[in-house]
Amino acid sequence: MANPQARTELPVDAWLRGIAAIQKADFTRDNVLRYISHNAIDRKTLEPYVFFSSKRYARNLIFKNELFECLAMCWDIGQASSIHDHNDKLGWIYLAQGRLFVQNYSIEARDPSRQTCRVVPTNAAQLSANNSAYVDHDEAVHKVSNLPEYQERAVSIHVYERPMSQCEVYSLETGSYQVIQLAYTSEYGKLNPGIEI
Repeated sequence: MANPQARTELPVDAWLRGIAAIQKADFTRDNVLRYISHNAIDRKTLEPYVFFSSKRYARNLIFKNELFECLAMCWDIGQASSIHDHNDKLGWIYLAQGRLFVQNYSIEARDPSRQTCRVVPTNAAQLSANNSAYVDHDEAVHKVSNLPEYQERAVSIHVYERPMSQCEVYSLETGSYQVIQLAYTSEYGKLNPGIEI
């Protein structure tokens, strides 16, 4: 996790141009983390991409090219992701609003023939507006939660190395895992058909 520090606020288009200016060979964990740690999106310019859903946390696509995608994830009070990986891709996150709790896990005794494993909690961290975090290949499995005691909605900005269309999700209860397809709540400021918010 990056150290808390003040960020320069940029309009969302300028912020994305800054990330897009990072060359493919330099699109590393540390370089992208450094950019995100020093630059934030002006919350007013983020508004067209902020959609909450009462059903589950919302995945709102802001930008996508071959190198990366950027999403605004919107978390109502008490909403959480499943325990999941990033499909062997790097990921970065910072909070535009609210707080989130990130619990990391290690996967042990994996049996691909039965799709079973042991899911073991490891370290955890609280994210707020003043810090950033990343997901790398060594600690890729985690769960993100907007805990009820935070008593406010959260909006997090996620950057994924190469667009991510699927991931593995894990069950603590059954000790199983499966691949799921990921979908967007909205794309480029427009709700997708059939989405209830």
